[in-house]
Amino acid sequence: MGLFPVGIGLRIVSVLISWLLMMESVSVSGLGANWGTQASHPLPPDTVVTMLRENRFQKVKLFDADYDSLRALGKSGIEVMVGIPNDMLLSIATSLKAAEKWVSKNVSTHINTNHVNIRYVAVGNEPFLKTYNGSFLRTTFPALQNIQSALIKAGLGNQVKVTVPLNADVYESSTGFPSGGDFRADIHDFLLAIVKFLSDNGAPFTVNIYPFISLYIDPNFPVEYAFFDGNASPINDGGTNYYNMFDANHDTLVWALQKNGFGNLPIIVGEIGWPTDGDRNANLAYAQRFNQGFMSHISGGKGTPMRPGPIDAYMFSLIDEDAKSIDPGNFERHWGIFFYDGSPKYPLNLGTTNSGALIPARNVKYQEKKWCVMRPNAKLEDPQVAPSVSYACSLADCTRLGYGTSCGNLDARGNVSYAFNSYYQRNNQLDQACKFPNLSMVTKTDPTVGSCIFEIMIEPYYGGAERRPGSIQRTLGLAAASFLFLSTIL
Repeated sequence: MGLFPVGIGLRIVSVLISWLLMMESVSVSGLGANWGTQASHPLPPDTVVTMLRENRFQKVKLFDADYDSLRALGKSGIEVMVGIPNDMLLSIATSLKAAEKWVSKNVSTHINTNHVNIRYVAVGNEPFLKTYNGSFLRTTFPALQNIQSALIKAGLGNQVKVTVPLNADVYESSTGFPSGGDFRADIHDFLLAIVKFLSDNGAPFTVNIYPFISLYIDPNFPVEYAFFDGNASPINDGGTNYYNMFDANHDTLVWALQKNGFGNLPIIVGEIGWPTDGDRNANLAYAQRFNQGFMSHISGGKGTPMRPGPIDAYMFSLIDEDAKSIDPGNFERHWGIFFYDGSPKYPLNLGTTNSGALIPARNVKYQEKKWCVMRPNAKLEDPQVAPSVSYACSLADCTRLGYGTSCGNLDARGNVSYAFNSYYQRNNQLDQACKFPNLSMVTKTDPTVGSCIFEIMIEPYYGGAERRPGSIQRTLGLAAASFLFLSTIL
C-alpha cells in the first residue's frame, strides 16, 4: 500500500500545562465514543452514561448488546450503535428467526420499553481483518441481510440502519496515493455486495482508521505524518496535497467507493484514536497530540479533500479495558481517554464543555489502600520468582512493563512487585492472592515510582441480579486457582 500501510503516564499533569493545552477551543458536532466493556472491574453503566453526558458525547458505539449498558442509556438522548460480535454472525446468517429474536431482544425492547435511541446495528466487528484468514467472509453479508429483514419486520427499517465496521485494511492503493484506492482483490466481490446493500438501504460504510498501527508495524513510517500539525512533508496526489495520514487513508476509501460506483455512500469513522501505554509510541504525549489534533482538524467541518463537510466519527476509546486480548500488542488495553477508574489521562478539549476539560467519573469507590509487593528479604535468584511472575501476569495485566512503557524504568524487583500487585488487585485484594511462596507481602506504603503507578482497583461491579452469581463465581474462581497454584509451589 505504499505510503499508506494500515491495519489493524503521568496521571498528574500540572495546572499550567493543562491551561496551555486547553487554550484553543474546538467545536465538534455530534462527537461519538466507543464504549468497550472488556475490563476486570468495569465502572457501573450508570456512571459511564453520566460521563458521556457530562462530556457531551452525543453518540456511543457498543461492541455488543449488554443489557445493563443499554438500559443505562435509556432516556439519555445519546445516539447508540449497538454491536453484534463476530462469533454470532454464523447463527444469524443461517437463521432469519435468530436474527428476528436478536432484534426483538436487543433493539425493539430497548427502543420501546427503555427509550434507548438506537440508530445503528453494527453487524460484526472488522470481520474481514486479514488476521482472521477469511473466517467470516461468507457469514457477514447473510447476517447483514437477515438483521435488515428483522428490522423491517419490527417496523424499524427507517429508524435503525445496519452497517459493518471494517478495518481500513479492506482497501489499498495500487499507486501509493489515495487516487489509486480500491478494495482488496481477495475480498472485492464480498465487499461490493455489502456496499451495494448498504447503498440500497440508505446505510453508511463504517471504517476504523489507525495511524498509530501504521507507526507500530512499520519503523520507517514518517512519524509526523501520523499527526495533524502540518509538520510532515505533504504527499501530492495529482495536484491534491495530503498533510496527514488520516485524510489520505480516508480518501483512499472514497476513491475505492467512487471507482465501484458508490461515490456518494456516507462514511462513518467508527474508530480513531491513540493508545497511551504498552509500546514506545503509545504514550500520553502522542495520544494527547493526536486526539487534540483530530478534534481541531474536524472542528471546522471542512472534511477531507475528497469529502468536504463534517466528519462523523467515534473516538476510540472512552475507557481503558484491562481484559482485552493483547494478541495485536500490549497497547490494546490502553486506548482510553480515561483511565480504568474514569479519571482523565491528559488535557483534551473536545469542544463540548464550557471549560474544555474532560470531566471525570463521579463517586468512584476504590478498594483499600494496600498493595502486594516483593518481600525486601526475598531473593531474585529464588527459582520460584519466574513462575510466580509468569502466573501473575497471565491472569492480570503486565502490559505497562517493557521498553518505552510507563513502567519501563522499573528495576527487576519493581517488575516482580508490579506483577504481584496487578494480580492482587485483579482478585479484589483477597489474602490468597498475595501468597506467592516466601516472595510476597502486603504493604500500605504506595510503591508507585515516577510515571509507574501501582494501581488500587475500584470496587467490582457485578451488574444486574441475574448476572451477579456468575460474576462472584468468576472472582472466587480466580482466588481458588491462585490458592491451588501457590500451594503447588510452596
